[in-house]
Amino acid sequence: MQDITSALPDTPCFLNGEFTPLRDAKISVLDRGFIFGDGIYEVIPVYFGVPFCFDEHIARLERSLAELQIDNPYTRDEWRAIATQLAAPQGKAPQAIYFQVSRGVAPRDHAMVRGLRPTVFAMVNPLPPVADAVRAKGVACVTADDFRWQKAHIKSTSLLGAVLARQISVEAGATETVMFRGEWLSEASSSNVWIVKDGTLIGPPKDNLVLTGIRYGLLERLCQDSGIPFALRRVSRDEVFGADELLLSSATKEVLPVVTLDGQAIGNGHPGPIYQSLYAAYQQAKQRNADAPGASA
Repeated sequence: MQDITSALPDTPCFLNGEFTPLRDAKISVLDRGFIFGDGIYEVIPVYFGVPFCFDEHIARLERSLAELQIDNPYTRDEWRAIATQLAAPQGKAPQAIYFQVSRGVAPRDHAMVRGLRPTVFAMVNPLPPVADAVRAKGVACVTADDFRWQKAHIKSTSLLGAVLARQISVEAGATETVMFRGEWLSEASSSNVWIVKDGTLIGPPKDNLVLTGIRYGLLERLCQDSGIPFALRRVSRDEVFGADELLLSSATKEVLPVVTLDGQAIGNGHPGPIYQSLYAAYQQAKQRNADAPGASA
């Protein structure tokens, strides 16, 4: 078996109040995050050295902790300070800050143990942009039944369902796996999914069946600024395949055009005008955030 321990980066990470090289960070084998996946996480992109949509990401982290009844160990200012210190050595290069919080260490028992000290881990990863050639051409995706649990709105570290869903597209040579619960669109393995029909951007509603990405609010604001109608409602499988455009959104993909689904062309098989408008507006929002940190994107 391959041992990659020696190849782990020595970039700084944060673990339970201390900054340490990533390759030296260790947790207990009885941490409930390891034993049960009993924890949550958040991914915050950083552009030009400034966290993007930071307050929105931390608000979701707070909601996820509350759903799992895990005490929030830090204030928003403290979370921001951790992110800022991790991001600083990387300069202006795009990067992603990962926060993970588990319930903590306890003897193995499914029941929630009260009064535990949460385990808090944070690290930084490079955030390479999607290549211009890929954006110009668009990407291919495949579909699958959404076989995950009924609490998809929690950004949980229990990501086995997402891993299995993503592997479907890996083995098909596709970028993402677009999932349906019955005949209704939910999301992709690690992205939200949007259709465009007659100039309107449409996505599934915010409920327990979808992890409401931070891009939900951001894209709504960008649509308002760009004069693009925006709607959240149930989206059928037929509507997805009959869409004028199909888009993915996530912290790492930003907004990305899908031009084929299960080998079938979407719209005219090329990135469309709504994608072009939203991608341009997204870049402007990143620059505004860098110019005035903390301002609304």
